[in-house]
Amino acid sequence: MTTSQLIQEQKPGAARREGHPGLALTVIAACQLMVVLDATIVNIALPHIQDALRFSTTDLTWVVSAYTLTFGGLLLLGARAGDILGRRRVFMTGILLFTFASLLGGLAQEPWQLLAARALQGVGGAIASPTSLALITTTFPEGPERNRAFGVFAAVSAGGGAIGLLAGGMLTEWLDWRWVLFVNVPIGVLIAVLTPLYIAESQRHPGRFDIAGALTSTAGMAALVYGFIRASEDGWRDGLTIGSFAAAVVLLTAFVFTERRAPEPITPLRMFADRNRSGTYVIMLSLAAAMFGMFFYIVLFVQNVLGYSPIKAGLAFLPVTFAIAVGAGLSQRFLPVLGPKPFMVAGSTLAVVGLVWQTFISPGSSYLGGVLGPMLVFGFGMGLNFVTVTVTAVSGVAPHEAGAASGLLNATQQVGGSLGLSILTTVFGTAAADEAKKQVPKLLAQGSAEQKAEFARTRQLPAPWSHEVLAHGISTAFVPAAAMAVLALATAWLVIRVRRSDLDALSGAGAAGPGVV
Repeated sequence: MTTSQLIQEQKPGAARREGHPGLALTVIAACQLMVVLDATIVNIALPHIQDALRFSTTDLTWVVSAYTLTFGGLLLLGARAGDILGRRRVFMTGILLFTFASLLGGLAQEPWQLLAARALQGVGGAIASPTSLALITTTFPEGPERNRAFGVFAAVSAGGGAIGLLAGGMLTEWLDWRWVLFVNVPIGVLIAVLTPLYIAESQRHPGRFDIAGALTSTAGMAALVYGFIRASEDGWRDGLTIGSFAAAVVLLTAFVFTERRAPEPITPLRMFADRNRSGTYVIMLSLAAAMFGMFFYIVLFVQNVLGYSPIKAGLAFLPVTFAIAVGAGLSQRFLPVLGPKPFMVAGSTLAVVGLVWQTFISPGSSYLGGVLGPMLVFGFGMGLNFVTVTVTAVSGVAPHEAGAASGLLNATQQVGGSLGLSILTTVFGTAAADEAKKQVPKLLAQGSAEQKAEFARTRQLPAPWSHEVLAHGISTAFVPAAAMAVLALATAWLVIRVRRSDLDALSGAGAAGPGVV
């Protein structure tokens, strides 16, 4: 028996081809890239998905929310599963589930089929993403090697959004919108094949699954989001609307009671005891709520009103990622000196300015003045906040609870985005319906015979009247988005405190690498 065979017998969870840290990191980073990229790659394809499967604009938001709700709601449960069952095993399970769901989504012929696949994608992402980060700690020894691995992981997380914008545009325009989902299949299969070759299994830790907490929180938020979206189409007095909100109250109340009594809660409520940490959760929830809605509606505006192709739309959003990177680099450098509050106040203020600016959007708005300008302001403000809230969320937390603190922040971002998008959709749906009633008489008075015949056949307003409806709905929806940013600003100003102990703890933050949110 050779030495390598003996090692394999002694360590059944060992990688089959040990001694290749670069390849192990490539596998881990590829998983994170696939999960992060999925949000933006699908966003660019939304107008084409809407046309192909005949989604209404309000129902289209579920293509985003179905993913973010399950991803955010089950994120902490996925991290716990890796600790208890073994991180490599759970990592591969999440990858295979995400890959299978992507295949189903690409094959979808009905709206419900795509939404079910997107929800399943979120489950897979919630299992794989936190485990991929944890695998770095078990694959790389503490010190420079692990720090470099974290740096690569953070760079992939930060750049995944930009890559998704370009990839989504190219795949949608050159092939078909379905390929923004199909592209995950070969990548996911390759990751699953390479994982046991280059990544060792982690040691299992005893523990319990808080299934009740995960299910009540996810189902409660889903009911809340559904209630807002339902209200945008059927009104606040609709029976299902009222029932959804009632179910949300019951489920979220049950979630709080569950977490208070659970021996190992998925959301440790003690995390909210610290004033600064609670403030960061509110700030992240508010800004993510505004950000998800902003990107959703601006994607529709640049393609449906400005007439951009998918590739051009992807390129149109790239400057925003650079603005976020610049803001993040600036805050990372000076955070140990100034503390978190100045960056949170400045970043939230810029977010308010950018969103208020976007309330003036109209069919006559240009890309430079009506789209790019406010998005750059908003993006730079978000960059100032991203690293700051991440570092503050884990500052002063015991080492064994750092994962829960950062995971809760990530979950807050995803769930906040879903909730915010649903609120904006309620406002959009009401405003767009009112504007459509005003545009019908204008079409009948000014439209050509062909345009009137098209409207009589489809009951859909043709351009340019449809552009007026869409732009009015979007500009009105940005009013609550700006109000969400105001809430973040008020929290940063009134709740966050600069403490000497925090500045001491942050003294090494500048070298820690960009935060991963």
